[in-house]
Amino acid sequence: MRIKTSTKSTLDEVKPVKSRRLSRARRTSILKALADPNRLQLLERIACSACPLGCAEARAALAISPATLSHHIKELESAGLIHVERTGKFIHLSLRHDVWLSLLGSLASIGEITPAK
Repeated sequence: MRIKTSTKSTLDEVKPVKSRRLSRARRTSILKALADPNRLQLLERIACSACPLGCAEARAALAISPATLSHHIKELESAGLIHVERTGKFIHLSLRHDVWLSLLGSLASIGEITPAK
């Protein structure tokens, strides 16, 4: 599944997918997972892949040890950002677009929150 991209890319255009709203704890968990530069780079690589990304390709792109890659995959999966499909000894990674778009929508709406009176 690919997301259409346009030449305009602003948070104003981001609309969350009709799904559950992310709780504050869930948003915090996702943002903590993205705070590591290698994890963010891995997520970018997964998101840019036309088909599910294999671990060998991810490891080659990041130049990290298998144990470190495994840790980063576990963190991204537990945050709900990626789907991990295990087929025999192979592991394929794909972006969970619904979670990603919900996060972007949540972040875009931060300025829209009005204080309680």
